[in-house]
Amino acid sequence: MRGMRYPLAIFDFDGTLADSFPFFLRAQATLAQRHGFAPIEETRIQAMRRLGTREILRQAAIPHWKLPIVATDFIRLMRAGPPVPLFAGIGDALRELRAKGVRLMVLTSNAEDNVRRSMGAELTSLVEAIDGGAHMLGKQRRIAQLLKRSRADASSAIYIGDQLSDAEGARRAGVAFGGVAWGYAHPDALREARPEEFFDSVADLLRIASPR
Repeated sequence: MRGMRYPLAIFDFDGTLADSFPFFLRAQATLAQRHGFAPIEETRIQAMRRLGTREILRQAAIPHWKLPIVATDFIRLMRAGPPVPLFAGIGDALRELRAKGVRLMVLTSNAEDNVRRSMGAELTSLVEAIDGGAHMLGKQRRIAQLLKRSRADASSAIYIGDQLSDAEGARRAGVAFGGVAWGYAHPDALREARPEEFFDSVADLLRIASPR
């Protein structure tokens, strides 16, 4: 592991490992009706993808205190359906990273059981920890806990996600942030956040194991 760019890779789940955006678009109309916020109209989807999480919540009129309630309901809806598929190539990328000696973890606002269902037993066995139920706007605390648990230094770790709140959490925890081009947020919005790494394709994730 000496000289490896990032010996510890912590992954977000929704929009990073799992292609859950189509499910989100279907579920958000149900959630909006249940919890009294404004659903995202189809014509506004691309514009909303360029916004940060706090601005999305403001435009949807979701108070921060209600976010955990809505997130819990989202998790229940996902749990009731078939497993959300992983993005094409994610399984192979995780296998190769682990074979090269990269330690793998998952940190998500989703539930651990939803992650395990989507990843399956074989891929789950490659991951040291799955930390579910993280607050979307407070992931830095969970990142710090995973670093302590793994006895890893922040300089050796990267948090890989698809939203501006992921970048914020990584920065506050003192770890590098890697943005992905295939998730919920528009790639241009993530590039503007100046991530230490930007992955245009799933195959680019193998760069994590390259020399510094």
